[in-house]
Amino acid sequence: MTTATTGTTTTTLRGRLTALGRAEVTLLARNRTAVFVALLMPAAMVLAMKSTLKQAVLDGTGLTVAGTALTGGIGIVLVQAVYMNLVSAYVARREDLVLKRLRTGEVTDREILVGTALPSAALALAQAVVIVVAGTAFFGLAAPERPELLLAGLLLGVVLLTALAAATSAVTRTVQTSQLTTLPLFFISMMGSGLFVPLEAMPDRIASVCELLPVTGVMTLVRTGWLGVAEGSDLLVAALTGLAWTAFAVFAVQRWFRWEPRR
Repeated sequence: MTTATTGTTTTTLRGRLTALGRAEVTLLARNRTAVFVALLMPAAMVLAMKSTLKQAVLDGTGLTVAGTALTGGIGIVLVQAVYMNLVSAYVARREDLVLKRLRTGEVTDREILVGTALPSAALALAQAVVIVVAGTAFFGLAAPERPELLLAGLLLGVVLLTALAAATSAVTRTVQTSQLTTLPLFFISMMGSGLFVPLEAMPDRIASVCELLPVTGVMTLVRTGWLGVAEGSDLLVAALTGLAWTAFAVFAVQRWFRWEPRR
């Protein structure tokens, strides 16, 4: 574990991240809109998906309406609780000069970004657990067939969407405009990455294009981890696609992330 010393005060990496995370939890709790979006919107959208999806659309895919809706709900949680929430968080901290002040202390740039993301990541993972428990207890779904794949998909999704959030904040001027800059990824993921309609139900040509979208790989791992529908080659493509997008997002953050407001 790394340590940093300033005068007579020594802090650990864990201590710095804990302090940043605790401060971010306090700020998040004060933002009622963000809390509402993170907690209630995914549940509402899962119920809407379950009521509108027809089993006829899923015939031949090996999927059920409940399985599709609930695994899609996990994707919605990741996109809303991590990506959309963090874009506004990074922008708000930048515009309030919080990021600038933090950089004058002992914390590194990476620690600032990770510490800010910790509460959103924890919230998303907790909601995913609730969805899995609810699916097995109340919706007749079996326990995850391959929990290691489900966990890998969740962790990949958190890392990818955190990096994409930081990258998106670079082109977002205000917290208000973050509601617009996050919409493209939200809609693309909803319609093309399997959150609403799984790739198995799409025409082959469309599905082959949608496989390359940022969140598709995450959803393939999540859905296979819970329901066990994809094969080995599909999982490899999903993992490589997710990792490639993550690498691109990290590069974009290193190249274009803004620590101070535009003047």
